[in-house]
Amino acid sequence: MYDEQQQPEHGPLAGFTVGVTAARRADELGALLQRRGAAVLHAPALRIVPLADDSELLAATKEIIQRTPDVVIATTAIGFRGWIEAADGWGLGEDLLERLRGVELLARGPKVKGAVRAAGLTEEWSPSSESMAEVLDRLLEEGVEGRRVAIQLHGEPLPGFVEALRAGGAEVLGVPVYRWLPPEDIGPVDRLLDATVSRGLDALTFTSAPAAASLLSRAEERGLLPELLAALNHDVLPACVGPVTALPLQALGVDTVQPERFRLGPLVQLLCQELPGRARSLPIAGHRVEIRGHAVLVDGALRPVPPAGMSLLRALSRRPGWVVPRAELLRALPGAGRDEHAVETAMARLRTALGAPKLIQTVVKRGYRLALDPATDAKYADE
Repeated sequence: MYDEQQQPEHGPLAGFTVGVTAARRADELGALLQRRGAAVLHAPALRIVPLADDSELLAATKEIIQRTPDVVIATTAIGFRGWIEAADGWGLGEDLLERLRGVELLARGPKVKGAVRAAGLTEEWSPSSESMAEVLDRLLEEGVEGRRVAIQLHGEPLPGFVEALRAGGAEVLGVPVYRWLPPEDIGPVDRLLDATVSRGLDALTFTSAPAAASLLSRAEERGLLPELLAALNHDVLPACVGPVTALPLQALGVDTVQPERFRLGPLVQLLCQELPGRARSLPIAGHRVEIRGHAVLVDGALRPVPPAGMSLLRALSRRPGWVVPRAELLRALPGAGRDEHAVETAMARLRTALGAPKLIQTVVKRGYRLALDPATDAKYADE
């Protein structure tokens, strides 16, 4: 019999494939996932282009120097540093810092706070939640009527944020420090989309709203948007680093999961809880079998399974203990054609991969079934 106390030798994400859409810190996120056993498919949905030579940033910087705002909001560490560096390059660095010393300087989160202090400045306040919603609440509670508010943008206008300030009577100046553009090579994004709609992924991660919007836009260009949304709503778990990142997906009716703290580490920990919790676990032929994305745990031991074998196993697990005809299994095989011999070949490889041939029974002239333990047969009899 299986040993429920057996300690696994693999990570909690072993057997799962996770897509990464991040451009920035993608290596860090990929390493965190791989360290926990996941296979990672990376395709940056965007590229970040600094605006050190951009006329918009120069114009915004000059305006701040000439007409000092009442409030300046720093939203990202990389963006704030880039702004100060660009101003230095134009010979305006000291003038800009002098103006920022005299304003109400708000920093979204500890990393931004670090960048502010590294520039020799001190923030007046930073939200404990690292949420722009909390920043907005504070400003509106203080009252913004007649005040000038400068906000360092992080790639695109913040949905609803600027509008709410203007509705409250504020004059808002955007400081565009860097821009998100489509990737120069769209091939990896297309492969990621194909893997998502074909259910080759178990989860898809997003760390910025522009990346989510870019992936959705590319899916629409290729006529894949309905299929992508169906996959994200039913089979592929969409995981976002925070609520702002999730907005483009939620606008199209996709529910996402998000960690309580908007950081990469908690995002990975969330996947470590969610994905194993979604895996099908069955008692079969005296073994505990857990069916994951591209592998199976048999009594806690990880068994990689070829894609065709996983297709068969999923078809059998949808009706555990029941006989599934060869014709139905053939339809489940990717690109198998009409030859039922393909089922026998894939089944033989599946049994070898599982390392326990008795898990799947051959029912002569009918098909195959999972050898569900007798004690649990009744539980699935009516499913």
